[in-house]
Amino acid sequence: MATVEITTENFGPTIEGNDIVFVDFWASWCQPCVRFAPTFEAASEKHDDVVFAKVDTEAQQQLAAEANITSIPTLMAFREKVLVFAQPGALNGTQLDSVIDAVKALDMSEVHAAVAAKDSDAKADEDDAAK
Repeated sequence: MATVEITTENFGPTIEGNDIVFVDFWASWCQPCVRFAPTFEAASEKHDDVVFAKVDTEAQQQLAAEANITSIPTLMAFREKVLVFAQPGALNGTQLDSVIDAVKALDMSEVHAAVAAKDSDAKADEDDAAK
């Protein structure tokens, strides 16, 4: 599967509509981004059960800001709508395959339970602060 271009308009639907999504935040002037692009594209051809998406941070500045991108390239991975990996810097093919395998192997019931617990703690903190 080839990579897909992500914009502010299709970011949410892409994350929500797919089980696993890897997102590469990049810019054409960024040499590490340019060097990482073929590695990312090759992984997209090997893993047809994963959506590989690219965000041009120059064209999608609002989306990059909302994602708190401070360094490029930055790779993010979402599984069942949950951000499970985010790291700046270009990976080589072996490293990227390792991350893909790790994301696929996640026990998502544990991840969802941890997210729910974190949300519950945050709500309790908000309630305490309001008192």
